[in-house]
Amino acid sequence: MEPLNDVQRLAALALPLLFAITVHETAHGWVALRLGDPTARMLGRLSLNPLRHIDPVGTLLVPTILFLLHGPLFGWAKPVPVTWQNLRHPRRDMALVAAAGPGANLLMALLWALVVKLAMGDLLPEGASRFLIYSGVAGIFLNVILMVLNLLPLLPLDGGRILSALLPAPWAYRFSRVEPYGIIILVALLVTGILGKVMWPLVILIQVPFIGISGVPGQAYMWILNSLFN
Repeated sequence: MEPLNDVQRLAALALPLLFAITVHETAHGWVALRLGDPTARMLGRLSLNPLRHIDPVGTLLVPTILFLLHGPLFGWAKPVPVTWQNLRHPRRDMALVAAAGPGANLLMALLWALVVKLAMGDLLPEGASRFLIYSGVAGIFLNVILMVLNLLPLLPLDGGRILSALLPAPWAYRFSRVEPYGIIILVALLVTGILGKVMWPLVILIQVPFIGISGVPGQAYMWILNSLFN
């Protein structure tokens, strides 16, 4: 398959990344609303319009710099606000709200796999099919990465919120005191290579069923990923 040019490559990466972080944040707000907290709806954050969720640094600046430096594409959106006091069962419901984001990324990975399967047929022109296949492969990969990353048991990540809700109250309080240093810890894990050693086996394993659904042979899938990120 012919590789994309730089403009097409950026678009093929940006499209699934925008959808991934938008749906992730909207899912938090939607579940919070169902569990009694209307904060996200009142602030207009229950929307699939990416403009309502874009963080200038995390959604625009950081991914662009990483792309230009041929680094791993990564980004984030503005967190959807949740007022835990409004939730009917605050501890349990905060865990459900937190789990909604990674759950949405898992669903998005499935949808992108189906997009790839559709694009591999004969229904679309060759140029459109090629772009959708590249975007779909990127969508699977980026959503799995975001899901695994957010499920790490570290505040302020979703996995940390879930763990905090499951811990006994005294332990949850002690754990919450680590939150101001969470991003520093995450960066340290990234720089030392520990984060990659923890995440990559899971990322590779979780991608397997989606690759199967997409119908793309494993070697072709890896070739597309390499051409997108290198």
